[in-house]
Amino acid sequence: MDTNSNNKDYKLVKIYNYVREKFETHLQFDCGRFSNNNVPKLTDQEIITIYLFVVHHQGIFKMDKIHQFASEYLLSWFPDLGSYQAFNKRMNGLSNVMNTFVELLLGEFAPKECSDKLNVLDSMPIITCSGKRSGKVAPEITDKGYCSTKGMYYYGMKLHALGFCNPKRLPHPGQIVFTPASVNDLALFKEA
Repeated sequence: MDTNSNNKDYKLVKIYNYVREKFETHLQFDCGRFSNNNVPKLTDQEIITIYLFVVHHQGIFKMDKIHQFASEYLLSWFPDLGSYQAFNKRMNGLSNVMNTFVELLLGEFAPKECSDKLNVLDSMPIITCSGKRSGKVAPEITDKGYCSTKGMYYYGMKLHALGFCNPKRLPHPGQIVFTPASVNDLALFKEA
């Protein structure tokens, strides 16, 4: 067996152990199962491990391609992978777990030189259509807003980022939130 394969196997096991540890301490409380299928063959830890490994080490971001890669190259590690539809449904069901997991990662891997007293706040538009038209894409989570940087009205969402100041470097993200386009940065982060 070549060293490149061993290196990838090591990384896969390392990711799985990290995810399992976080599940035992924090994440298990965000994914309670209250059905007859409360102990699936493919665990939530394994699904998150597959997702993280393929995104990080292969640079694949589309869910169907992630499943395709896993079924072609990781089936010996995860024999109960199942269909793409089942995998996608399970991954979507773990959205609360992923939110908590990202918060844990951001806090745990913050550089030591980051300031805990100084923060920066910014947002960017995620435009689904121009403000001249009425928004029809995801109307339950989008609305009309104004982007002063671009000088335009638009329908869509905003990505808000609160970052810890890091001298002579980009700020380290502390919190990332998606909101409808009309939500103001300061109103959202007043509590923080």
